[in-house]
Amino acid sequence: MNSTFDLTPGGLIRAAVASIRDPRAGARAAIGAQFPNQILWMALVAVVTASVVIGQGSLLLVAGESALNNPFLMYPLAMCGIQLVLLVVMVHATYRIGRLMGGTGSFNGALSIVVWLQFVLACLQVLQTLALLLAPPLADVLGIIGLVLFLWLFTNFVATLHEFKSLPLVFVMILVSAFALTFVLSIVLTLLGIAGPGALNV
Repeated sequence: MNSTFDLTPGGLIRAAVASIRDPRAGARAAIGAQFPNQILWMALVAVVTASVVIGQGSLLLVAGESALNNPFLMYPLAMCGIQLVLLVVMVHATYRIGRLMGGTGSFNGALSIVVWLQFVLACLQVLQTLALLLAPPLADVLGIIGLVLFLWLFTNFVATLHEFKSLPLVFVMILVSAFALTFVLSIVLTLLGIAGPGALNV
């Protein structure tokens, strides 16, 4: 393993900021670290758990006790499970669809960029929660920025992983793949008699 990360909290935050400034370099660092899959899966579980806890805290800040009836607060383990399943699908789709389109990335690389992407977004989620305390309107702005940042980072990460040259084509491929996977998942859930969970922030 050739870790290019400073694994201290400060080092990870600096790397997250650097990835926002230069997404391709951030993706190369995540892929080049070559962490074993087992470590990456554990990191993914940790990031998802932290994200759910932060999300619950945000709901309590916004709605107070009235938020206790929100399914997100009532069933935190279920929310963790749903997000993990969606991210596992995201990892496999990133690897397999990219390879079908002529990409050269590895499964370990796909897992690495998804884990790192979730960490960067979790850092933004922390800022959004702080904004709820200090300047609530800013939290809404950060929510929009988070969506844009997710699409921008993921597009660059996938392009770097699979050595694709055209970012617009990668972006279109991501949107089409996401739509197709959502459609298939909706059919499967309907056949199983399970109502779809709605839009989730992953």
